[in-house]
Amino acid sequence: MSEATRCGVVALIGAPNAGKSTLTNALVGQKVAIVSPKVQTTRVRLMGVAMQDQSQLLLQDTPGIFEPRRRLDRAMVKNAWEGAADADIICLLVDAKSGIRGDVRSLAEALRERTEPVWLILNKVDAADKNRLLVLATDMHAIRPYAETFMVSALTGDGVPDLKAALAKAVPEGPWLFPEEQTADISTRLLASELVREQLFLQLGAELPYSTAVHCEKFEERKDGSAAIHQQIFVERDSQKAIVLGAKGARIKAIGEAARLEMEAMMERRVHLFLHVKVRAGWADDPASWRDIGMDWVE
Repeated sequence: MSEATRCGVVALIGAPNAGKSTLTNALVGQKVAIVSPKVQTTRVRLMGVAMQDQSQLLLQDTPGIFEPRRRLDRAMVKNAWEGAADADIICLLVDAKSGIRGDVRSLAEALRERTEPVWLILNKVDAADKNRLLVLATDMHAIRPYAETFMVSALTGDGVPDLKAALAKAVPEGPWLFPEEQTADISTRLLASELVREQLFLQLGAELPYSTAVHCEKFEERKDGSAAIHQQIFVERDSQKAIVLGAKGARIKAIGEAARLEMEAMMERRVHLFLHVKVRAGWADDPASWRDIGMDWVE
């Protein structure tokens, strides 16, 4: 008699830069979510699809939860909590190196009333003080109890197979909701925009990426099997446009080249990428701009 299939939603939530996107990629086994060292890189919920034996794990990679200051911040936090709304298991990721900061404590306290199983994942153990890990776990359990506790490094993969195997056994029995070969629910258009946004975070200064957005203006299928992708990068001021372009267009060329190579690797096809930088003052408070970048407007 064959083993029954299992399928469940696992919401990965945590403070900014806890490593949710890196863990999503590690569990899926390939890159599906953009990653950068800067906090609040993730803006929209993405579902990674991971397979383990007869189980399909639907991994909700959510924006980091923090104290919002802008309308866009509120939308990101709203997205994160909505990602946990229908979860079978909620995984609270904590940066083991940083410990229990104020935002981590607030998150743990907010999860006290949840009826779903909540697991504690101490991430980045490769960079943490090993003598403090058990103390950190004990302190987190003192705030609220957790159904399971795992210590992992999403970056190195340490502990990830054990976590994945445990999740596979814990999700409920049921049919798979995606084909076995599918690794994410993100559209190709949005994926292309996210990969350009990732390069903005990696190649620009500390603050400028938070003032940018990427809109996929046109996605053309060519007869030779390649794709022609035209994208607009929104900035708020002319001075920001000059920085994104760089001297004689050098920076935008480097951003486009790196993003194009990522697209070709993930899409397994040749890509022709055309980037255009456009000043759209106040785009973060414009409902039309939000529609362009695939986000839902919040009041």
